[in-house]
Amino acid sequence: MSQNNHRASITGTGAFLPPKRLTNFDLERMVDTTDAWIIKRTGIKERRVVENGVATSDLASKAALRALEDAKLSPEDVDLIITSTVTPDNLFPATSCYVQQKIGAKKAGAFDVLAACAGFIYALSIGQNFINAGTASNVLVIGAECLSKVTDYTDRSTCILFGDGAGAIVLQKGNGHCEVLTTLLGADGSHTDVLTLPAGGSKIPTSTKTIEDRLHYIKFRGREVFKLAITNLTEVIRQTVATSNLKMEDIDLFILHQSNYRIIEATMERLGVPMDKIFYNIDKYGNTSSASIPIALDEAKREGILKPGNLVLLAAFGGGLTWSSSIIRW
Repeated sequence: MSQNNHRASITGTGAFLPPKRLTNFDLERMVDTTDAWIIKRTGIKERRVVENGVATSDLASKAALRALEDAKLSPEDVDLIITSTVTPDNLFPATSCYVQQKIGAKKAGAFDVLAACAGFIYALSIGQNFINAGTASNVLVIGAECLSKVTDYTDRSTCILFGDGAGAIVLQKGNGHCEVLTTLLGADGSHTDVLTLPAGGSKIPTSTKTIEDRLHYIKFRGREVFKLAITNLTEVIRQTVATSNLKMEDIDLFILHQSNYRIIEATMERLGVPMDKIFYNIDKYGNTSSASIPIALDEAKREGILKPGNLVLLAAFGGGLTWSSSIIRW
């Protein structure tokens, strides 16, 4: 895998987490659960949630500006904004359009991607292809979620999991550093019902009954999701490493979607990868869907965990079912 100056490279990262913390002890007062039970089953200790009136585009814009500052670019330099989210400000227009307006990226095209928790790498792949094709020079790729808006805080099986946040990267033509080497995307629409937000679309339009039935909140079948996540994450990681003509031991750092520590642990066990090669922050932020990988990537960079020349593998699994993986040479 020789270096190629035409490859897309990550030249800036940024993240934003709302300041309000929702701890396991807070949830003990809301539903029938305990701090010990949540930690044992998920690895989560707390998560961040937005205040009333804060939208996904607010988080995305702050993460985007931090990524642009890191890349030493101004908003007017941006050619394209791609936001991955399952919690858009509105069904339309795209959340990316709100971001464009809020940051002042007047020259940028803007659209959203919906591939659930796997969506950030989907968006990364699209941005990478725009750069590699020479049709864009500066692409802003964002993963942002306000999952607290669609979380049922009367359902102890789901409310313990989700948090809010945003992460962003800037993609530019490669200069030998932080190159996106490989991306791999997959899906299986036969499992659309295992992880979904049932109402609010054209299939089940909003009505008094859908609100009464609490169909505007996340629903999932936990055991099935757990098994499918491990199986598909393991397979997509193996495929991505093989496609890149690498071996598993060549990867210096794995950043997986922060869904559940037990899923990450079981996946690494199947791959024969020691846990000291994993970066995780799910204990602090919970599951932030498509925001989790860019948040983790930014945090790993700022903590000095990422070293020049490191091979970093990103992988995610989400509703759809969807899955995705990427290898970056830092």
